[in-house]
Amino acid sequence: MTLTFPLAPEPEPFAKERGRLLFAGPVDFVKGVTAMVNLPPPDRLEVCFAGRSNVGKSSLINALTNRKNLARASNTPGRTQEINYFALGEEKYLVDLPGYGYAEAPKAIVEKWQRLLKQFLQGRQTLRRAFVLIDTRHGAKEVDEEIMNLLNKSAVTFQVVMTKSDKVNGATRAANLAQVQETLKKHPAAYPEIVMTSSEEGLGIETLRAIIANMT
Repeated sequence: MTLTFPLAPEPEPFAKERGRLLFAGPVDFVKGVTAMVNLPPPDRLEVCFAGRSNVGKSSLINALTNRKNLARASNTPGRTQEINYFALGEEKYLVDLPGYGYAEAPKAIVEKWQRLLKQFLQGRQTLRRAFVLIDTRHGAKEVDEEIMNLLNKSAVTFQVVMTKSDKVNGATRAANLAQVQETLKKHPAAYPEIVMTSSEEGLGIETLRAIIANMT
């Protein structure tokens, strides 16, 4: 059977409400981590967000949590190399991975980040799902497929979230969605639904909240 990777459906009312309640509750920055030994105790389910630089990851996290400055975009090398942990109450961790695809970053920094990312993905037993963010304006690029391949090898289920959907017209959005759907057919760890989002217009935010809140 060939998967078609449709857009995620509108969540059921109870699922939507559970998502609203989770993200309306306390959301606190826990710590930024640059080494596996400093990770928080694995005492709850985790989801992580990964995406190349300028994909709108910080804006999406801020929209999800309804907080303007929870996740801050930064061009400073130190900040971009941290795995940032946020607590959703006492129920789950939301993990913000450093943006990948920095052409300007020194090679040594990139290699260090890649090692940390690989160790995290392969060694975190409480990680339930990775959300891989793809810019709707551009579709999936080679650097996105590299992270997908790493997730395949690490046996971590990942779900594509397409960002900035409000920045393109309907024809471009449909074409790039089709390109992403075709790309995902090559990746066995891909979850069989895509979430289309716009942080500015709120599209897909309730759906993504519901997905995370109802994950067990």
